[in-house]
Amino acid sequence: MAGFTAEAGSARLFWLRGGRLLTGLLSLAVTLLGLLVFTFILSHLSPVDPVLQIAGDHASESTYVQVRHELGLDQPLPVQFWRYLVHLAHGNLGISRLTNSPVASDLLRTFPATFELATCAMIFGAFFGILLALVAAWKPGSVVDNIARMISLLGYSVPVFWLGLLGLLLFYAVLHWSAGPGRLDDIWIYTLEPKTGLMLVDSWLSGDKEMFRNTIAHLWLPVVVLGLLAMAAITRLLRAALLEESSKEYVTLARAKGASRGRILLLHVFPNVRGTLITVLVLSYTSLLEGSVLTETVFAWPGVGRYMTTALFASDTPAILGSTLLIGGCFITLNALADALTYLTDPRTR
Repeated sequence: MAGFTAEAGSARLFWLRGGRLLTGLLSLAVTLLGLLVFTFILSHLSPVDPVLQIAGDHASESTYVQVRHELGLDQPLPVQFWRYLVHLAHGNLGISRLTNSPVASDLLRTFPATFELATCAMIFGAFFGILLALVAAWKPGSVVDNIARMISLLGYSVPVFWLGLLGLLLFYAVLHWSAGPGRLDDIWIYTLEPKTGLMLVDSWLSGDKEMFRNTIAHLWLPVVVLGLLAMAAITRLLRAALLEESSKEYVTLARAKGASRGRILLLHVFPNVRGTLITVLVLSYTSLLEGSVLTETVFAWPGVGRYMTTALFASDTPAILGSTLLIGGCFITLNALADALTYLTDPRTR
């Protein structure tokens, strides 16, 4: 009887977890479909006529009709949407009007730069953000806590473009601690063989130590500027979660038993906010991926943000939609990953 009960419990747990997984995958699919519908509608609401962009403003009526037919714009909307999905399934995001090359190729070329910048900024922001939050929660109301709160407030308040220009003025033009805009100096940019698209990795694989140092000299300033955004968000939200968890009864009991404040914070309170921490880290990372437009523009960083900005000024609809689709897909996927990690690491969510 006991064995039958155990087997029934295991089967019930299996079906519950399988149902949750299926629900999560279905929710992810519906969200991605919603993103596709949004970009499709956005392309039709654009004031720029794609036919005129290809045929020219002085095209004849017959040429205009022919180009419109080739683009499939004379078909019903459901047919156009199905054609849009088929093209996406084959990796066809259209041809950029600005570069005259496939948008997918442009994104494959520019995304590694954004990924490298956002990842390094995330590492910087996560390390110092978690450290500041722990110190602030260790002694709430102290001088260190006030400093952490001030830093997080400044990270939210100071505009990124202003901070980037100020950093270039101070560390590049005056102190010469930074190598300036771009990813690499011109003497190396045309000799480096791109293998991964990540400049740190490619310069390291090249074996040229001077090139690797130059890559770091270009990278550290935009990483700090962009990482301050993540650090501010992580510090503020994690500090609030730690203080809320510290007010619970098991913390009071641990203190009554003589446990030190630091031991309670690291061994009991911090592990219990890992769900919040995972969510904050993933959301911060997605915000860095999609919010690096101004940083890439200020530092002439050839990433997706700068590519999208240039496309916006040129009214390059395929490039704008392709970039939107890429960033939106990253945002949705990373959020789903955060939910999965929270479910796996925090028993309370199960």
